[in-house]
Amino acid sequence: MLEEAFVRLAGSSPVMQGLVGGLVIAGLNALGALSVLVWRDPSDRALDGALAFAGGVMLAASFTSLIIPGIEDYAGGSLFPVVVGILLGTIVLDRGEKWVPHVQRLVTGRRSEEVSTDGGMEADAAAAHQAAASGRVAPVIVFIVAITLHNMPEALAVGVGFGSDNLGNAIALMLAIGIQNIPEGLAVAVAAKNAGLGSLFYAGITGIRAGLVEVPLAVLGAVAVSFVTPLLPYAMGFAAGGMLYVIIDEIIPQTHVRGHERVATLGTVLGLVVMLSLDVALG
Repeated sequence: MLEEAFVRLAGSSPVMQGLVGGLVIAGLNALGALSVLVWRDPSDRALDGALAFAGGVMLAASFTSLIIPGIEDYAGGSLFPVVVGILLGTIVLDRGEKWVPHVQRLVTGRRSEEVSTDGGMEADAAAAHQAAASGRVAPVIVFIVAITLHNMPEALAVGVGFGSDNLGNAIALMLAIGIQNIPEGLAVAVAAKNAGLGSLFYAGITGIRAGLVEVPLAVLGAVAVSFVTPLLPYAMGFAAGGMLYVIIDEIIPQTHVRGHERVATLGTVLGLVVMLSLDVALG
């Protein structure tokens, strides 16, 4: 029934299906990001639970919608391309910290300001304030870059799913990515707000920008399916590696550092169950 409803909405063209799929996942990311305008100051407990839920969805999706289909459906049972993709995704995100000076302007819309050391105590205080601000902002930028990077191959996988005549799997992956994009978008917006990257509205826009890349890449995947398919196991592995890196390096530490381990654990399990249910229901 869900497949029929999607076809009625998007039509039978794989390109239009890819476009709608990209708009859905980017739209849900925007919904999460703009939630910061209403839920302006979510408690640490609630945010940890929401992030953990996203982590659970991502954990299940990385295996059920990326790794396993990548091996069985697109790599002919071979582990090699998917494992290579996982390693590449992990390495790229791990090195993301090195790109902070180059992407800060893109992500924040600001240039790094130089603070003169001439002027005595006031200049020293300004320099100290800038150093503290930089120390607070840099990890946030790495987090935003990590989210953006792992959104790219996910969107490509969704587009190719629609272009490959596997509508059930494509819808399941679209919904999984869209669902986990909601708390991710909120987390990016809240992190941007807390780091002082701008107004509350600008923090929401920062969260939205992390997901906008998904729309053109979903369309690209659907349009170029015949060319992209040989690379799909690598792309799906890359997406899975990126998600696993974000879960292990960002989400788990963030949700366990403030004394909300039980809520985080329950949120993770709930997210995993939701994604498994979607995967079974949509086949």
